[in-house]
Amino acid sequence: MKRSRDRVSPSQPSFERDSRLVGLLNELVHGEGYFPSRLPGVIFMRSTMYIPRAPTVYQPGIYIVAQGRKTGYWGESKIVYETGRYLVTSVPLPFECETEGSLEAPLLAISINVTPAAIAELLLQMGDSKYGNGAHALAMESAKLDDKLRDAAIRLLESLRADDDARILGPQIVREIIYLVLRGRLGGNLRAVAAPDSHFGQISRIVNRMHTDFAHPYDMTRLAKEVGMSVSTFHARFKAVTTTSPLQYLKNVRLHKALLLMVHEGASVGTAAMQVGYESASQFSREFKSRFGNGPAAVAAGLRESLVRLA
Repeated sequence: MKRSRDRVSPSQPSFERDSRLVGLLNELVHGEGYFPSRLPGVIFMRSTMYIPRAPTVYQPGIYIVAQGRKTGYWGESKIVYETGRYLVTSVPLPFECETEGSLEAPLLAISINVTPAAIAELLLQMGDSKYGNGAHALAMESAKLDDKLRDAAIRLLESLRADDDARILGPQIVREIIYLVLRGRLGGNLRAVAAPDSHFGQISRIVNRMHTDFAHPYDMTRLAKEVGMSVSTFHARFKAVTTTSPLQYLKNVRLHKALLLMVHEGASVGTAAMQVGYESASQFSREFKSRFGNGPAAVAAGLRESLVRLA
């Protein structure tokens, strides 16, 4: 009997499952960039060209790559997530992302938002498990996609082809995907998102505050006291999560936000600097050039040009 193309068989090799993922995404999404699906919290990504390193921010979530390759750079760290791999992010992280896709083989990926409430509910049902406690969670990490997670992603995409399936089946499959990730090698990273009283949870609260209230003048000694740590311990634990110091993280957030203001809202260099918390435009320009390799106006112009090409 001929196997249905819409049915996943346990005997299918991984490359056939990957092909099915690619086929479904090609059916569901067209164009360039990020696209909402029929299910809130699930986003499609597609690119038919090479996009050099450009600033971006990922929210906590699961990112499954069906085809193509992305490389993330932050601080001195580098992470690759490509065909057959998935990425887990546990805090908002400003970084630079390089995308590799082509007309023949577009970059195709799924982004699944995760919330502390969804994770906590699953952890309560799982009870005391052997899957780690998030003590050494990282802000961003990738792992190989196993067949169970790959099959769940396929079923999620199949459900997103119709409104009723997306509304009724989609949330259950998303829940299954989060569960499978919790049981996998990166489960500790997701578990930490739902642990507000852990060291990771304390650092995560500060990270989220810096990410949303980035123009505020922060005092690191006061922040350390707020989470009940010495300054040196706060610094060490913050760096263990984000790979950067608190001051460097805040600086990265401000520089990324300023760049977005210049690109998307047409803000001048001086206006963008002031809106993200810099008192000196010259200091902003120096730190921007040190971070991105060129002055603010030139980088913003280059990024605007890239976005025009993608349109």
